[in-house]
Amino acid sequence: MAISSLPPDVLRVTVAPESLGFSDTSELLQLPLPWIGQERAEIAARFGLGMEQLDYNLFVLGEVGSGRSTLLRQVMQEVAAHRAAPPDLCYLHNFDAPDKPRALRLPPGQGRLLRQFMAQMCKTLQKEIPQRLDGPDFKAESKHIEKTYKVEQAKAYAELDAFAEARSFALYRENGHLVFTLLGDKGTALTESEARSLPKERRARIDQAEQELREEITRFLDKTRPIERVMNEGLAALRRQVARPLLDREVQEIRLGLNKQIKDAIKLSDYLEQVIKDVLDNLELFQVSDEDDELRQEELVDVLSRYRVNLLVDNEGLVGAPVIIENNPSFRSLFGSIEYQPDEDVLVTDFSRIRAGSLLKAHGGFMMLHLRDLLTDEWMWEKLRRFTRSGRLQIEEPGPMLSPMAAVSLEPEAVDVEVKIVLIGSTEQYYELQEADPEFARRFRVKVDFAESFLANAQTYGASAVFVAHTAARLGLPHFSAPAVARLLEDSHREVDDQLRQSAIFARTEALVMESATVCRTRAGTRVEAVDVEAALQARKLRHDYPDQRLQESITEGDWLITLHGEKTGQLNGLSQIDLGDYRFGLPVRVTARTYAGNEGLLNIEREVEMSGPIHDKGVLILHSYLSALFAHIAPLALNASIVFEQEYHGIEGDSASCAELYAVLSSLSSLPLKQGIAVTGAVNQHGEVLPVGGINEKIEGYFRTCQKAGLDGQQGVLIPWRNRRHLMLERELVEAVSQGLFHIYTAEHASEGIELLTGFSSGMPMGASGYAQDSVLGHAQKTLQGYRRACQLADHPRLPHGKSR
Repeated sequence: MAISSLPPDVLRVTVAPESLGFSDTSELLQLPLPWIGQERAEIAARFGLGMEQLDYNLFVLGEVGSGRSTLLRQVMQEVAAHRAAPPDLCYLHNFDAPDKPRALRLPPGQGRLLRQFMAQMCKTLQKEIPQRLDGPDFKAESKHIEKTYKVEQAKAYAELDAFAEARSFALYRENGHLVFTLLGDKGTALTESEARSLPKERRARIDQAEQELREEITRFLDKTRPIERVMNEGLAALRRQVARPLLDREVQEIRLGLNKQIKDAIKLSDYLEQVIKDVLDNLELFQVSDEDDELRQEELVDVLSRYRVNLLVDNEGLVGAPVIIENNPSFRSLFGSIEYQPDEDVLVTDFSRIRAGSLLKAHGGFMMLHLRDLLTDEWMWEKLRRFTRSGRLQIEEPGPMLSPMAAVSLEPEAVDVEVKIVLIGSTEQYYELQEADPEFARRFRVKVDFAESFLANAQTYGASAVFVAHTAARLGLPHFSAPAVARLLEDSHREVDDQLRQSAIFARTEALVMESATVCRTRAGTRVEAVDVEAALQARKLRHDYPDQRLQESITEGDWLITLHGEKTGQLNGLSQIDLGDYRFGLPVRVTARTYAGNEGLLNIEREVEMSGPIHDKGVLILHSYLSALFAHIAPLALNASIVFEQEYHGIEGDSASCAELYAVLSSLSSLPLKQGIAVTGAVNQHGEVLPVGGINEKIEGYFRTCQKAGLDGQQGVLIPWRNRRHLMLERELVEAVSQGLFHIYTAEHASEGIELLTGFSSGMPMGASGYAQDSVLGHAQKTLQGYRRACQLADHPRLPHGKSR
């Protein structure tokens, strides 16, 4: 049966604006933004975010622009809103091991209170302890203690002084030290020269006396030091007795001011007791003194700095669980850091310089990361692997180990972190991770797979319109009329080359919304109309289609050989698609075939010169198999055939030209010419069935533009696979040309249908052992192949003269 061209109404989807149910998108703003066409991903995301068990992190995979990040952030915030706010995290000074600061979890908002209480306590201590130590009661008691000591010391000193005087030495105190001087006969101190001028016997007696005095001084110090120690201990006990009630009062106020339902209550209580002990051990620094007051103040500041609270995570006022979007992860920003400062060629730090990273801030909630960002830093990736395995985070600073300066390092107490990680990546990255690091991949048990397209229906059309409404409102753009939204929906079908499906890459739709709104504002419009969307699409095409335009010009100028009229044997126009990443377009290419008698079979010239890819080579081998099956009754085939894409210098890939190659070979074998006005695309299998191909719209439109520039004669068109019908989303100009009979779209389900269209002859039906009917394409080809076979046999066994053979 002869095939006919497709009617214009099946060449594209047309969305009726009135079917959308609104006049413009401002009417849709009250509707929530849905997950359009991503039901599977939404179910998986909600399941994963609701799982509280370990290792149920989420891996979100899909195409860039499919709304992965936006939609996951939306559902993360929704789930987080129904959870309790997590606790604060503080780091405190460790009095037992200062290089190992202690971590403390407090209910949300309590960390700030503890910091305020401790700061206020330090101010109170600085003010009230000196007052108490300067009070009359304290002074009286301390004087009594000192007096007891002084009496004992004076008695011992008097004995020492008499001992020195008896030996002609004067004894006195100087800067806290005992100093003695030799006296002369008149009771005055002798100079050094006078002492040397004394007789030898006198000097010997003086040396003996000096030695005895030194020994007596030693006995004096041994006697008075315990008395001094007792005095100091008494004074210290007195200071403690005076300050302890103040400290107990301040600590009690802190305990009463904080929530009693504290998980780390025992740790906090131990810390406060250590603060009390440390203050009592350093009470002398609070006592005002005229001597060395500047040094005392510096030491006091150092002591008080131990009582500060380093509030790393402050969840005061947080409603629900935290949602952290880490768009610029680094080792420090993700895991926290320890800051250092130089001090005499050494990097120093303390607990107050510990800083929280995103993981600590996300404790009890969710955090989103992009896999590609993580893979740029090997240390960060390895640290994350260890964290997901243990669930504990150790803050460390990798910088100092690489620094030329020595560093005073810290080892903060590791903390348990409960966070649900949402990792964004591509489909390729997901499966590469599964293979390369199965242990890490096991921590991400929830796969959230975003589709690149979805089945279109009235609900998806409505949801897409809501997306346009929210986009316009969010960006401050004019709203879109129903016809404008209808045109956006049609472009969504075109993006996936499917009349039944829409594109799920809404980033492209968002860009088109912005561009259309700009066109609208340029014409001073208040509402975006369909003409604005069309103008935006044409402007986008103009920005990208220079390569397409240049190749079309080369055809018009005759540099690229394409025949659009008449008939040729062994030659026809195939259709190819060029994908530049940001723009796709179709281009006709001449396919030619030559056949000869021989035994080499089908020769693919592109393959021989390594200009074809494996898929194209596979298509040619399938074509060879189909040809062999067609003429199996005269096997083995005595055939040499070559096929080539004319003027193709950049390589070719794909099997969409195998139909065109088959028809060129059959034309050469049968010597039947092919109509040059009809271009062909489609793949063929071993049974002759025509399979669908990609880029169908670009291929048809590229050939249409070529014919249009040369002048449409009503005989031109394309032959495409029957199974590609639903993929048609052709430009309106081309559809109009079809409706006027100037261009035709033919479809073929089997290769035999196409050869009949192109030659005007029946393809040929098998007629038993004799093969095919003579007046058919396969019949003519069969006759040629039989001639080739006889020629090959004659070449292998030539006859000698007089009827004798060799």
